[in-house]
Amino acid sequence: MGGTQSGTSDYAGAESTLAIRSKSCWMQHVVLELVRPSRKVPIVAKSPSKAAPATPRRKATASGGAPKEAVAPQWAQGGDTLTTATGVPVDDTDNSLRVGDRGPTLLDDFHLREKIMHFDHERIPERVVHARGAGAHGTFRLTKSIEKLSCASVLTNPSVETPVFVRFSTVAGSRGSADTARDVRGFAVRFYTQEGNWDLVGNNIPVFFIQDGIKFPDLIHAAKPEPDREIPQAQTAHDTFWDFASLAPESTHMLMWVMSDRAIPRSYRTMEGFGVHTFRLVNARGKTTLVKFHWKPVAGLASLVWEESQKLGGIDPDFHRRDLWETIGAGAFPEWDLGVQVLPDTDDQTFEGIDLLDATKLVPEELAPVEIIGCMTLNRNPSNYFAETEQVAFCTAHVPRGIDFTDDPLLQARNFSYLDTQLSRLGGPNFDQLPINRPHSPVNTTQRDGFGQQAVAEGIAPYNPNSLAGGCPFPAGGQGFVHVPRQISGTRARVRAASFSDHYSQATLFWNSMSKPEQEHIVGAFSFELGKCQSEEVKDRVLANLANVDAGLTSAVAANLGKPSPKGKPARGVVGSPALSIMPSAPAPVAGRVVGILAGDGVDGAGLLSLVKALTATGAVAQVIAPHGGSLSAQSGTVVVDKSAMTTQSVEYDALVVAGGPGAAEVGADPYTALNLGEAYRHYKPIAAWGEGRDVLEACAIASDAEGVVTGARANRAFANDLIDAIGWHRHWARELPQ
Repeated sequence: MGGTQSGTSDYAGAESTLAIRSKSCWMQHVVLELVRPSRKVPIVAKSPSKAAPATPRRKATASGGAPKEAVAPQWAQGGDTLTTATGVPVDDTDNSLRVGDRGPTLLDDFHLREKIMHFDHERIPERVVHARGAGAHGTFRLTKSIEKLSCASVLTNPSVETPVFVRFSTVAGSRGSADTARDVRGFAVRFYTQEGNWDLVGNNIPVFFIQDGIKFPDLIHAAKPEPDREIPQAQTAHDTFWDFASLAPESTHMLMWVMSDRAIPRSYRTMEGFGVHTFRLVNARGKTTLVKFHWKPVAGLASLVWEESQKLGGIDPDFHRRDLWETIGAGAFPEWDLGVQVLPDTDDQTFEGIDLLDATKLVPEELAPVEIIGCMTLNRNPSNYFAETEQVAFCTAHVPRGIDFTDDPLLQARNFSYLDTQLSRLGGPNFDQLPINRPHSPVNTTQRDGFGQQAVAEGIAPYNPNSLAGGCPFPAGGQGFVHVPRQISGTRARVRAASFSDHYSQATLFWNSMSKPEQEHIVGAFSFELGKCQSEEVKDRVLANLANVDAGLTSAVAANLGKPSPKGKPARGVVGSPALSIMPSAPAPVAGRVVGILAGDGVDGAGLLSLVKALTATGAVAQVIAPHGGSLSAQSGTVVVDKSAMTTQSVEYDALVVAGGPGAAEVGADPYTALNLGEAYRHYKPIAAWGEGRDVLEACAIASDAEGVVTGARANRAFANDLIDAIGWHRHWARELPQ
């Protein structure tokens, strides 16, 4: 057809197969709703309320003199009333404007859009949040079709292997911060489906701090380094974060997760991922179902202990990204199973009394089991960190047909925020044309020009409707993405549903689900973080909130802070959910686990070789550690040294082994040996020794019959099997530690 406007961008990597229709097809169009973009205006800083003056924490300047009263310019601060950037007084900054108390968020909430817009553009070019990240390519294979629930091809066709790119990250720290900080971990997955990109932008924790996206700037401003000194970096152990958290009791459930071992994972490979929100699935007949997405690591769940995370932050701040890179490079490809919790799409969008629109709530797996439907494998490292890991631009609103949104007010704001933030971070509206962001399906739009335009579009009719291009590109109608029609009604108001007001019962559920060691770690985390705060009022408010979770938790934290334990009203009759604990019920695969073997000159070379082969066969990585670098003389030949004792520490390994042979005496004489073995023992890690290596354990006061300690006369198959089993348990919490 002469003069046909294809408008197809050649960057998509696939030829468009759109059928040529007659010129009359231009009449078949849907009505487009044009939305005027919000003006970008500078933010107006606000002064603190005079009714509640902040207690001054710094009483002197750096030179020792009395501080001068800061005078803010009037264009930045004027009066006590919160206003918009254009000076309009704000009635409520805690709730976005929606239809009724459970309806969708409205686009005419100019305060929400201005607040989120300005927040999104605060950092250039680094991400405002999730700046510290690592990525990898891989594939997703559907193992069980859910065609009855969704018409999305990625969820219905097991014969298709879908390419994916995954970015793991921390939230609070800058790009230069350490991997092992206590923080939420981002778990963002892009599926390059046959029907467009699907971005499942989640975390390693299934709930979040806030219920409404309008509070996100407040949360991150509080968690980031304090603005007058830009410290502390990548941690929440400071007054501003806990001030916010103490005044926002909706964050209590999330705080329990962040203070648990979930916030310091052993590796990206050993942490779960969650979609956080409740999404809506739509099948070919238009029937809808609600769903929550879960990623289950095939390697099992494992975390660091607090001391390990602190030491690793200095020894190897790239610990997690290095582990991911080296594991993929070695061919031990990380895997996760994709699971779904299927929930009925009722009018009230609740399940067993749990509000599915509240992002601070989860659905226990005992009430709605997670059904595994697919597996993701990461099998290729990025070729260039900036071009791929740094420039990837995820967006929660990127979904294919068959997946739709709920009225979760946090998700509604994220759908706006993720798209908006890319405009400043990646320079303009064409960020989807960057190679890592390009869909693998055909692209055919009427969008033109703009910064970073890479497509060379042809034709003279980049608009709809048109006749000069035969009406093309034409809307797909029922074959395209269709928003689920839903009846909504209510008064426009800044309100929250009454069901959002329960802030403590699920925090109690989480606490009751933890094992004794996990509970001890949570107490320690709260005690450390609050111990770093200077404001006694902040500490008191947090304790008052914890009192509504559990009396034992509160009294233990209060005792560590030297404060009386307040009384609260914890929910009664809340039973635990075993799925929330990371304590394994059986040994996990040891693929990717790192085992350090301490050896010296005269090592039992045959035994060492046998053990290394057994470990390698399981996918574990064995590294020889010696008092010196180079190589060791063995009873038969030589052994290459991977690391010298003075350049490594036990926190870099999942288990330590002392090799047999006359060389064990040299190992025992090295001062680093006692340090590393004692540390590994204190961190509940597997420890093993054979032959003369047992004497080294005895000299370090490590009993051969202690929990997780494996010994043998020779490094034979039985010794290797016992060690592999011990590594599979990761930690041996029943071990008695010296007092």
